Amino acid sequence: MKKIVLTGGGSAGHVTPNIALLPALKEAGYEITYMGSYEGIEKRLITDFQIPYVGIATGKFRRYLDPKNITDPFRVIKGFAEARKFLKKYRPDVLFSKGGFVSVPVVRAAASLGIPCIIHESDMTPGLANKLCIPVARKVCCNFPETIQYLPADKAVLTGSPIRSELFQGNRLAGLKLCGFTANQPVVMVIGGSLGAANVNKLIREALPDLLKHFQVVHLCGKGKIDNLFLNTPGYLQFEYVKEELKDLFAMADLVISRAGANAICELLALKKPNILIPLPASSSRGDQLLNAKSFETQGFSVVLEEEDLTPELLTEQVLKLFQNRQTYRSAMETSGQLDSVHTIMGLIEDVCASGRMKKN
Repeated sequence: MKKIVLTGGGSAGHVTPNIALLPALKEAGYEITYMGSYEGIEKRLITDFQIPYVGIATGKFRRYLDPKNITDPFRVIKGFAEARKFLKKYRPDVLFSKGGFVSVPVVRAAASLGIPCIIHESDMTPGLANKLCIPVARKVCCNFPETIQYLPADKAVLTGSPIRSELFQGNRLAGLKLCGFTANQPVVMVIGGSLGAANVNKLIREALPDLLKHFQVVHLCGKGKIDNLFLNTPGYLQFEYVKEELKDLFAMADLVISRAGANAICELLALKKPNILIPLPASSSRGDQLLNAKSFETQGFSVVLEEEDLTPELLTEQVLKLFQNRQTYRSAMETSGQLDSVHTIMGLIEDVCASGRMKKN
């Protein structure tokens, strides 16, 4: 049986594309193992899929001063040793990495053993973790045509981001029933990301008095971010996080307000959901979400609002304007020529496995 190890974590965006590959990998006959941190979000998300999970020590790569910058390199070294010990015994045919700081010791350990690695970069420009992995990768998948200029020419492959097939199987009526919403008023869905977005959450709640005059609002606000003051607000429902219900919430939503993480916006594109993107500001990130959002705005897929300039009044005004022009955005997304990412990435994986087996023979 062909063997593959998947890795990636630190946030849901570094895990969900791996999850999207699982059905195709199983159909192709792969034995699958997931490697991530001891107790990260990746472990929680993968548990539902009955896949063997191997935890290792990890350390975060930071661009700012933090006492953990002294100790985390030692955790990375420990993680490298743990990953190498497992991989040497398990001997997979290929490793696929979705990135995040969790993936660095795993990819480097695999490469040290001659195990071919394919990595995926979701954002417009490579993050630090992937920059550390690119030199030892066989191929580097990416979402945006603009990203290719930052990658080695012989490794770069434009694949898009794998989308979970179940997201296309949502039921609008099931979503309305879950939320207790009516069918005769449009729905705005707010996604703050798996870790939540405090500023976006605050802005949405300040805008509720005006938004609820026109829309019903379902709000995915992040773990521990539910506001008890709004628990009984008619037409407004909060969730910390959802799993299998997400497909029905997407089916129910007429518009989406979201951060601009690459995987999140690729899902919006695939589902043809008119959207407002509020990217993380450059002051609190490396600016990748701003670049992602601007690309989608230029292509006519999204309205982009910068957090520093937003007020509840401006947000409500833009939501109403987007709703009036929603078909324009849907039409642009329908002509996007989005790639069949799962098929393309599976082709790369199969090619790597085939070439590896030829060498063994």
